[in-house]
Amino acid sequence: MPNQNKYLHKASKAKKDEFYTQLSDIERELRHYKDHFKDKVVYCNCDDPRVSNFFHYFSYNFENLGLKKLVATCYKNQNPDLFSQNDSEKAVYLEYEGDKNNNNVPDPEEIGIKHLKGDGDFRSRECIALLKQADIVVTNPPFSLFREYVAQLIKYNKKFVIIGHQNAITYKEIFKLIKDNKIWLGNGFNRNMAHFINPNYEDYATDTDHKEGMIRVSGVQWFTNLDINKRHEVLILYKNFNPAEYPKYDNFDAIEVAKTADIPMDYEGVMGVPITFLNKYNPDQFEIVKFRKGDDEKDLSINGQCPYFRILIRRK
Repeated sequence: MPNQNKYLHKASKAKKDEFYTQLSDIERELRHYKDHFKDKVVYCNCDDPRVSNFFHYFSYNFENLGLKKLVATCYKNQNPDLFSQNDSEKAVYLEYEGDKNNNNVPDPEEIGIKHLKGDGDFRSRECIALLKQADIVVTNPPFSLFREYVAQLIKYNKKFVIIGHQNAITYKEIFKLIKDNKIWLGNGFNRNMAHFINPNYEDYATDTDHKEGMIRVSGVQWFTNLDINKRHEVLILYKNFNPAEYPKYDNFDAIEVAKTADIPMDYEGVMGVPITFLNKYNPDQFEIVKFRKGDDEKDLSINGQCPYFRILIRRK
């Protein structure tokens, strides 16, 4: 199978990495956050609001979630087309404040369509003004702008549930936020894999994973700073430490643990674990010490060989 990262790099370079999220994936994740949305303004700022599945989810569940208001904007688009060509110098945004005629459906006349003076870029003054009014941001931002996108959310102290690639964990800006418990992983996609609606690239999935009109991307994660039950689940440890099975690094006083399931229950020192550990990370059970580098600030190594990215952790 071709290297999937090749398609991400291609999308990033072409600035065509707007992978549209399936409604089923949105429903599966957001059911874990229901209590957070009551009386809140939700902002979807990387969506064509008239066809976005995020807008669809929140508008049809507006009363059930007890929302105060829903706002959505899209970059350089004024046409009701899922696959925006981003060819309009101006954009629109939508506001929805709930069902008015008691039919439990977000009718067009209940949705306010408002024109922006600019192009709807999330970094624009207009969109930042909308962001400031919001309580929670929920969307699938362009992967190529993930660092900048998260930095903006942190700057304006916003709660969020967003989609990003697992590789973002390795960005120094993002990992620092994870280490400081300012951002963490959500419940996640099945097998950390998602099928996104995107006709711009050839579907390279196997026959069993093939879905017409979609592209399969592995290593996809939900990132959030909203507390969820998963974050407090205790990881059950069952293995005992022995030096033969857990070698030490050349350049840091820590042992190598190749799989999260193999974390020894009786070792009190620092351990290097795969980045997939973050799917099981409970900050009440573990402390994150460092990422990837040894005392010499070079990649962690064992007998001169460097394993794939490791997170150094310690049991509390």
